[in-house]
Amino acid sequence: MRHEALSTLFHRALEQQRLRPLDVAFARFLSERDAQIAPALLWLAAVLSRQLADGHLCLDLELLPALATEQDWPADWHALADSLHETGVLRLPASPLLAANREGEPGNAPLVLDGTRLYLRRYWNHERSVAQGILARVARDGAPAAHFADELARLFPQHAGAASAAAGAEGAGGAGRIAAEAAPTAVPVAAPAANPVDWPRIACALAARGAFGVITGGPGTGKTTTVVRLLGLLQTLQLREHAQPLRIRLAAPTGKAAARLNASISAQLARLDVDDAVRATIPAEVVTLHRLLGARPDTRRFRHDARNPLHLDVLVVDEASMIDLEMMAAVLDALPPSARLILLGDKDQLSSVEAGAVLGDLCRRAEAGHYDDATAQWLKATTGDDVGAFVRGDARALDQHIAMLRTSHRFSAASGIGQLARAVNAGDAPAALSLLEAPTPDLAWQPGVDADMLAALAIDGSATPHGDDACGYRHYLDWLRAHRPAAAAGEAAHADWARGALEAFNRFQLLCALRHGPHGVEGLNRQLAAALHARRLIENERDWYEGRPVLLTRNDYSLGLMNGDIGLCLRLPASDGMTGTRLAVAFLATATDRDGGTRLRFVSPSRLADVETAWALTVHKSQGSEFEHTALLLPPEPNAGLTRELLYTGITRARRRFSLVGGAAIVEQTIARRTQRHSGLAVQLQG
Repeated sequence: MRHEALSTLFHRALEQQRLRPLDVAFARFLSERDAQIAPALLWLAAVLSRQLADGHLCLDLELLPALATEQDWPADWHALADSLHETGVLRLPASPLLAANREGEPGNAPLVLDGTRLYLRRYWNHERSVAQGILARVARDGAPAAHFADELARLFPQHAGAASAAAGAEGAGGAGRIAAEAAPTAVPVAAPAANPVDWPRIACALAARGAFGVITGGPGTGKTTTVVRLLGLLQTLQLREHAQPLRIRLAAPTGKAAARLNASISAQLARLDVDDAVRATIPAEVVTLHRLLGARPDTRRFRHDARNPLHLDVLVVDEASMIDLEMMAAVLDALPPSARLILLGDKDQLSSVEAGAVLGDLCRRAEAGHYDDATAQWLKATTGDDVGAFVRGDARALDQHIAMLRTSHRFSAASGIGQLARAVNAGDAPAALSLLEAPTPDLAWQPGVDADMLAALAIDGSATPHGDDACGYRHYLDWLRAHRPAAAAGEAAHADWARGALEAFNRFQLLCALRHGPHGVEGLNRQLAAALHARRLIENERDWYEGRPVLLTRNDYSLGLMNGDIGLCLRLPASDGMTGTRLAVAFLATATDRDGGTRLRFVSPSRLADVETAWALTVHKSQGSEFEHTALLLPPEPNAGLTRELLYTGITRARRRFSLVGGAAIVEQTIARRTQRHSGLAVQLQG
C-alpha cells in the first residue's frame, strides 16, 4: 500500500469513527520521524492507539483475525492485516521506530514488538516493571513468626459459623446491619472442596506468609473483614517482638471507594478480637491512591517514587479491579523494597477505565486455586484446612499468594440479586432470563423501554405506581423538603440535613451501559431533569438548582475533592449575616477519620468546573459504590461495551433491589460477550 492510499484509508476510518483523530495524528507523527516507514506499520500504530483507548495494553497481532471479525473491519483493513503474515509467519516492516528484541531495551523507539504483541514503549515498560515488582515480592516468602498459628486460630476459630457470617458484613455504614438482615444461609459462589474450608482464614494465612497477597471474591464474601483480621494478626505478631508497630496505610482508587472502605474498616475494628494496644495501631483512615502517592497537578508523575518511597510497612489497596497498569506501576515504584502489598477486589468486575486489567491478569487461575503440595501441607498444618481439591500440578509461585473467597453472606439462598449475579458470572443466559421472568421480591425486569416508563422507574423506583417499596429520586427530593431546618437553625443543623440528604440520595441510582446516544448518561440526565421539573420536584432543569446531584470528573486538590466524588446542590441560608439564601454543593470529602466519619464540605457551584449531572451514571463510574436500589438500563441495539462484566458489576451495586431494563436478546448477547483485554502481563507473571 502507498502512503496516498493510507491517507484515504485514514480519512474513511475517521468518518466511520473506527479511529479517533488522536490515533491518526499518532501515525502521522511517526511518519514525520521516519520518512521510509512502511504504511502497514503506520496503520498498526493507529490501531494500537485506538486499542489503548479501549483499555488494551497492546495489540496482539495473532488476534488480528478475531479482532477483524469482532469489529467488522472493512476489506482494506483485512488486506493490511493479511499482508503482515507471510506463509503463516508474522513479519513486520523494519523501522528505527520499532524495537523488536524482547530481551533487550527498546531505547527511544516508540513502538516495541514483544513476541506477537505490539506496544507503545511506555506501556511495555509499565508492564515489565509491574511484573518484576510483583514477582520480587512473591520471591520473598519467609518463615512465619512464632505464635503465628496460635494467633491465626484465635482470630479464625474452627467451625465459627457466626464469625464466618460476619465476614460478609461489608458495605457503606459498616454492613453488620446487612448481614443481620439477610437470611443466615451461606450461598457458595463457586463449588467448594469436598470438605468445606474457611477461605477467609486461608486468605489471611497466605497473605501473612509473604510480602504480596491478593484476596478476591464477590460481594459479601468477607474481603474487608478478612483484611482487618489480617492486620490484627500482623500487628499482634509485630508487637510481640518489637517495640514499634507496623506502619500500615489503606488506600482505594476513588474517593467513593475510600469512604466505603473507611466505614467498613471502622465497623470491623470495633469487633476485632485483639488487645486494645494492637487495635490502636490499626488505621481506619483510607485515602485515594492519588493522595497517597502525592499526585502533582498537570503531570503524570507523583511525589513518591523509588527515590522518595512511601513511609510504610504494609499497604492495603481495596477495589483493585479499578487499578490500571500505569497506576499499579506507580504504586510498586513507590513501595519500599521491604513493604508488604495486599490487594483486595472482585476479579469479575469491570476492569479499569484506563488501559490494563491488572487484577484480572493476577487472578486468571484463582478459581481453581492452583496450589502446590507444599502450600497445601503448610495450610493443613497451620490452619487445619484441607485444600487438596485445589492443588494443581502446574502450580506457579504467584498462585500461592492468591486466595478467592467463595461464600457470600450478603445474599440469602432466596436472593434474586445473588442468584442473578452468579448466573451472569457463569455465562448462563437461560438461568439469568429464567430469574428475570419469574422475579423475586428484590428483582424487577422491564424488557421494553420508553421515556415515560424510564422516568417512572427513576423517579418512583417502579414502572408501576405504588408497585412496591422500591424508592427512586422522589424519595430523596421529598426528604429534602420534609427535613429542611429553619433558616435560623444554625450551621450544625444544616450540616446534619446535608448529610441526611446525601444518605437519602444514595438509596437509589440509575446506571447506564453507555455514555453517548439516546440511552447514554448524557441524554438521560437531560431527560430526567426535564421529567423531574415537569413533576415540580426540582426548580428547573438547567444549570444549578437545588437537588441537582453532580459527579466530579477530575481531581481538585485545592478543594480536597477527587474524581468520582458525588455532591448535592442544596439551598442554604446566606452567609456572612446576609439575608436570603445561597446555593452550595455538599460533598463528603475523601479524607476520613478513624471513627468512620467523613468530612462534610460545602463548595460554591462557581468553583466546580469539572462536574456533570449524576441522575444517571455509567456502570464504570458506579464502581466502588453501593445503593439500596439500583436500576440498570441496557440499550436496545448491540454494542461492544455490553459485556458480562458490565452486567455483573451493575447487578452487584444493589444491596436490596435491582431493576433491569433491556430486552431478552440484549441480555443474552451481553452475557455471552466477555471483556478480553490484550495484555502480556499474565505471561510476564509466569516468571
